[in-house]
Amino acid sequence: MLKKLLNLFFPEICLGCSSLLLEQENSICIKCRHNIPYTNHHLNLENEAFKKFNGRLPLEFAYSLIYYHKKGIVQQLIHNLKYNNHQKIGTILGEWFSDSLKDIDKIKTVDYIIPVPLHKKRLKERGYNQVNTFCNTLSKNINKPVLNELLHRNEYTITQSKKKLTERNLVSKNTFECNFSEAHTGKHFLLIDDVLTTGATLEACGKAILEIPGAKISIITIAYSQS
Repeated sequence: MLKKLLNLFFPEICLGCSSLLLEQENSICIKCRHNIPYTNHHLNLENEAFKKFNGRLPLEFAYSLIYYHKKGIVQQLIHNLKYNNHQKIGTILGEWFSDSLKDIDKIKTVDYIIPVPLHKKRLKERGYNQVNTFCNTLSKNINKPVLNELLHRNEYTITQSKKKLTERNLVSKNTFECNFSEAHTGKHFLLIDDVLTTGATLEACGKAILEIPGAKISIITIAYSQS
C-alpha cells in the first residue's frame, strides 16, 4: 500500500527509456529488457572481448554481457549507474549475468573478483564505485570473494568516457599498483569493469596484477562498446 502511494506521487521510471514502470517491473521495463542487445560472449571463448587483448594480456577468458551503442538503452543504463547513483542497475545486470555463468567451468577456477578501482579523489567525488554492486552480485551468485584492497589507482585522470577514442590508450603503466602478499601467488583474478572500449584501463590493471608470481587473469565487463 505504501509503495502504491509513493508511486502515485513519485512514479518510478525505467532507467533505460524513462517510461513509467508497471507495478511488476523493477527499474528496467520489460520492453527495454527484451530490446537490450546481449553479446552471448560466454558461449564462445574466442569472442571479440577476448580477442581485444590478443598480444596484450594472457587471459583465461573475457566476457561482456551486453553491447553498448551511443544513444541506446545500454548507454542510458550505464550513464544512470555511473553518474546518477542508480546502483540497483548493477545488481539487476549482475543477477542476469550470474545465471549465464554459473555452469561455466572456467568460472569455477576463479579465486578472487577485483573491481577496477577508482582513484580516492574520484571515489570521494562520486561517492561510490559504479561496478561494486555488479561485483557483489556476481560474488554472491558464483561464490567467489571480492578483493578490494589488492589493486590501487595511483593517478587521477579525467573520465575515460570524456576522452577521445585515440586518447583512451594513453594509460600510464604506473596508473595501477598491486599490493600483494605470498597468499596471492598462483591465484586466478577476475577483473570487473563497466564498459570495454579500447581495453587500455583493463590492460594496465592486468599488467599490475601479473607482477604476482603465477597469477592468472580473466575479465568481465557489463558492456562492450561497438561505437
